Amino acid sequence: MIIRSERLWLRLAVVLLYGFLLAPIAIVVLAALNSGAYLRFPPEGFSLRWFAAFARSRSFTQSLAFSLELATIVTLIATGLGTMASLWLSRSTGAGRDLLRVLVVSPLAVPGILTGIALLIFFYALGWTKTGLGGLVIGHTLLTLPYVFLITSAVLARFDQTLEEAARNLGASPARTFWRVTLPLIKGGIISGAIFAFVTSYDEFNISLLLSGVGTVVPLPIQLFDYLRFSFDPTAAVAGTISIAMALAVVLLTQRLVGLESLYLGG
Repeated sequence: MIIRSERLWLRLAVVLLYGFLLAPIAIVVLAALNSGAYLRFPPEGFSLRWFAAFARSRSFTQSLAFSLELATIVTLIATGLGTMASLWLSRSTGAGRDLLRVLVVSPLAVPGILTGIALLIFFYALGWTKTGLGGLVIGHTLLTLPYVFLITSAVLARFDQTLEEAARNLGASPARTFWRVTLPLIKGGIISGAIFAFVTSYDEFNISLLLSGVGTVVPLPIQLFDYLRFSFDPTAAVAGTISIAMALAVVLLTQRLVGLESLYLGG
């Protein structure tokens, strides 16, 4: 009887937890479908008029395309650098090993607004007053690199290096060993880190706010922030709904390509 009561309370706690986590998502989606003229919940009715308004808005569509381009570039760079750093650290015994680890992970310990201010001052000291896409790529890469590094390092910590040694003993070159043995076994961790990098870059606000150029296309979070300063219609909720749908699409694509289990088991 006691065990049954404990299970009941546990299930209730899980339901409440999921409700707490999913309620904001449901509210944003329902607000985007609101037929009224203002952003409100519960909605006055249901309509797709604000999705059409988002599609007709040149500023929103350009910002969405810019955010996707920025996140893709940052993901490729951060995944490459983070994977190389984790591979080197997993096989290195040099004196600079711990120092490099601290340097790579350190952006996680610093608030994003401070990182953005430091980068802005640094760019201005170099005379680079119009950072644009280049400055945003540097800032976002600095912020997303630790995720790729930590996740890939966790996978490599469980990696059996005798498999590489066996491949080398059978005559495989270092490059062939990496592509045929190492990479397939750690691809789950790399993909997981890449997903974190993409989502983090896409949603980043602080660094984007400080490093975005004036009079140029800005990432979607900044465009949404500027829009809400002067307008309060459900178009803003549509932007949030698109971000939610994109995150769901990334999860489904990952499941189809490698399986979600590989993100935790490392391949």
